[in-house]
Amino acid sequence: MRFGTQFTGTVTAGQTRTWFTHSWNAASNVVWSVVPTAPVVDGAAQVEWKVRSTRQATNLVKWFIEVKNVTNVPVTFQARYAVLDG
Repeated sequence: MRFGTQFTGTVTAGQTRTWFTHSWNAASNVVWSVVPTAPVVDGAAQVEWKVRSTRQATNLVKWFIEVKNVTNVPVTFQARYAVLDG
């Protein structure tokens, strides 16, 4: 198993944005998570996220990560991945 951070982003208050990351091995099983990094809040959720994909080539996958800020302040986050095999 491999873990990592693919990118860091910021969403303003109430904003929804989509990022993409391309050329992932289509034979691998990848799990995505979004983890807020700032501001530090010990309370309700700060973000919601959705993950979609497309087969960009026979052996490649492009991932789309949509992040929604559910607070009234900007939130910075990390888009993290876990490759379960391959």
